Amino acid sequence: MTTPHAVVVLPEPPFTLTGEGLFLREWTEADVPVMVQLFDEPEVARWTPLGSPFDLAAAERYLGRARAAREAGTRIQFAIAEAGGAEAGGAEGSAPCGEVLAMLKGEDGRDVEIGYALGAAHRGRGLAVRSVRLLTAFAWTTLGARRVVLRIEPDNDASSAVARRAGFTLADLPPEVIEEADGSRIELRIWEHRN
Repeated sequence: MTTPHAVVVLPEPPFTLTGEGLFLREWTEADVPVMVQLFDEPEVARWTPLGSPFDLAAAERYLGRARAAREAGTRIQFAIAEAGGAEAGGAEGSAPCGEVLAMLKGEDGRDVEIGYALGAAHRGRGLAVRSVRLLTAFAWTTLGARRVVLRIEPDNDASSAVARRAGFTLADLPPEVIEEADGSRIELRIWEHRN
């Protein structure tokens, strides 16, 4: 697998992670309709870079970008499923409930940023906390991360609570500001996990 990083090489696909009562697997073409069900809703559009409406065409483009980033060795994206069950998610997991992803940053790819999104019907069950903990452990042990972070808007109370429960603390850094194409600005606070 190709990678622009001198140190980090992602595991060969298809790759899965288990633990915390979860089964994380990479997205497939069969998941495109499920992605629409999970991500085409106001809270996902508000707190993530995923646009609205998030229809079949948007889901196919998203999967294509995920695969390109995976091939480039800069990101790995997982469907979050609860362990067990034989629904659409495969024999090892139930149908997808959301996504958790790791973005490899820095010259050597050892600065890892985690992101996640859950479908509305799956919130409030600890899935985000468990998936972030599982992917954080993967970042430290398998990817050899130097730093693991979350970037969260200050008024996103639900994600700030996930960060705390997953063992992250607010970094003593100024917020990052992203200038959007429409002229709006997004402020993001950095949460760090200490190994």
